[in-house]
Amino acid sequence: MKTYTIRPGRRYPFGVTVDAGGVNFSIWGQRATSAELLLYEQAQSTTPFQVIRLDPTLHRTFYCWHVYVDGLPAGVYYNWRFDGPNDTQQSGFRFDSQKALLDPWAQAITHNRWDRQRASQPGDNSECAMRGVVLNDDNYDWEGDQPLNHPLEQSVIYELHVGGFTRHPSAQVAHPGTFSAVIEKIPYLKSLGITDVELLPVMAFDEQDVPATAAARGLKNYWGYSTHSFFAPHPGYCIAPDQGTQRREFRDMVKALHRAGIGVILDVVLNHTAEGGMQGPTINFKGIANPGFYHLEPHDRRLYRDYSGCGNTVNCNHPLVSRFLVSCLEYWVREMHIDGFRFDLASVLVRGEDGAPLYHAPTPWSIEFSPTLARSTIIAEAWDAAGLYEVGDFPGFRWAEWNDRYRDGIRRFVRGDRGLIGEVATRVSGSSDLYEFEGRLPTNSVNFITCHDGFTLVDLVSYNQKHNEANGEDNRDGANDNCSWNCGSERNTNDPTILRLRQQQAKNLLAILFLSQGVTMILAGDEVLRSQGGNNNGYCQDNQLSWFDWAFSESQQNMLRFVQQLITFRQRHRCLQWTRFLTGKPKPGSRLPDVTWHGVELNAPLWGDPNAQILAYTLGAAEENEEDLHIILNMSENTVEMALPQFSDRTWYRAIDTERTSPEDIVPPPQQSPVGTPRYTAAARSVVVLESR
Repeated sequence: MKTYTIRPGRRYPFGVTVDAGGVNFSIWGQRATSAELLLYEQAQSTTPFQVIRLDPTLHRTFYCWHVYVDGLPAGVYYNWRFDGPNDTQQSGFRFDSQKALLDPWAQAITHNRWDRQRASQPGDNSECAMRGVVLNDDNYDWEGDQPLNHPLEQSVIYELHVGGFTRHPSAQVAHPGTFSAVIEKIPYLKSLGITDVELLPVMAFDEQDVPATAAARGLKNYWGYSTHSFFAPHPGYCIAPDQGTQRREFRDMVKALHRAGIGVILDVVLNHTAEGGMQGPTINFKGIANPGFYHLEPHDRRLYRDYSGCGNTVNCNHPLVSRFLVSCLEYWVREMHIDGFRFDLASVLVRGEDGAPLYHAPTPWSIEFSPTLARSTIIAEAWDAAGLYEVGDFPGFRWAEWNDRYRDGIRRFVRGDRGLIGEVATRVSGSSDLYEFEGRLPTNSVNFITCHDGFTLVDLVSYNQKHNEANGEDNRDGANDNCSWNCGSERNTNDPTILRLRQQQAKNLLAILFLSQGVTMILAGDEVLRSQGGNNNGYCQDNQLSWFDWAFSESQQNMLRFVQQLITFRQRHRCLQWTRFLTGKPKPGSRLPDVTWHGVELNAPLWGDPNAQILAYTLGAAEENEEDLHIILNMSENTVEMALPQFSDRTWYRAIDTERTSPEDIVPPPQQSPVGTPRYTAAARSVVVLESR
């Protein structure tokens, strides 16, 4: 390629800006003493076709380095080199004049020559570094698309791994493991009835970021919690990333999902990056602004404070870093039409520059009050790896939170633990103990039984212990306490009694989830009892252990039907979607109290019984034509005759009974049978739901 002439350029906006005359490059580099821009003709090029050395008197303004390249076309690849202080112990700066650095603001990157080990060593790695792509596709036709922003109380969130959802051969898609393949599976998502997909990380991440023991087994980073480029879709999920199609392919997926009425929530990792700790690679932030971007130990700034458990921690409330993170989220909403975000280890976001928690931390409040993000769903995983636990107390008011107290309480109750009736009542009512006192709402609670991190649903009822041997860490990784029960036999079994109990327990867990006030989230594959063989930490298992197998057995098809009908049931009952906490009094327009609690007998809940395993309650209808609901949760080992409320003008009909086999386990209204007696026989370990008409 020819050599291009340059001009000083401008410092804003950061990253790459293409116009009719050429391309402007701008990057933050306050303490750098020199800067070079490297331009490559192709993703596979081993050497740059032009190296542009910037003159600090012309190409530096305050803390920015910038240059305008006349006539440079889109489709060129680039990275940077900086020189500057390298006194890591005292100042924390890690400048290396030979190290090729990725632009933090790059909106598309290529990683097919990437070598993590070379980037972890001093010296030139330009031949095998990741590179940014100069894009010029701002004329994308959204065809009128906008984010859907479903009301949270009506949302059913489906946590989905983009790659694993379609990589199994049984998926039968044109391009397995890609954004494009997700589009092919939209009819399935639509038939399931979910309102939103929550995508595990899709910002560009380092697939080589795994422990040496895992790498030796040929394993790689599968989940994607190793972000390095916060503005760029992951190239591994694209059909033709070397052609600069990443952004278009991602937008095509979002537009198609929106057209089907399905929102898109991104799981974002703002708490750490792929650069790891002191021995980790230099990809971008380390080589540009190490002491500003990361928390460092003040006594020895070679060392990284690790509140994330992943080697480093982003200094989220540094002014520049805070602006970087918020503008990143705004970009994904404005330019990619994203409906919301789930924030991994979100408690890191509230740590000040000294690492101490701040209730008025700038970043979470800036996210809360950003006009661009005002309608976006924001969900916090409100803890971090260093013990900062903030479920019920995360800064802000509209932040929803992954409610692990819901998860563990319901798991223990269904397992058969005693004396949890008060806990269960609180959780299914929206966790008022966590949220009501500060004026928050049931929708601040994201209720879930399983997620990517931990057992799948069927493994939760099939294993007492984790079985992570395939990860190469001698089963030391992953959570030890899963509140699980194997129903009498560890691992696989052919015992029909155990298999039936496992499916019934799985139905119990999901039924309670869909009967709870708050926001409902399920893990992709739980609706068809997808197993990981007892592995509760499949972060490195990009193989059939983690992939979604589309060849459903009869029992899996029965479970799928059950979940589809559960979603339909929840969506037609507004009394399961209250936007205010239950009071025990009638809501406007309702003839019954919003909730009435019972035990085996009416109006006699077993609050004080340390051995209680039975809870029943009646939910008054929220709308004129809606049925009242009577719900029985019997997690004891005994069949129980449960008293039913009696009305002169209405009859109870059986909608759900998890002890029954498909299709009698959940029955739509036209096929429901009336209950003609004042008591209902609730089988051991079962959930029963009756509708009044």
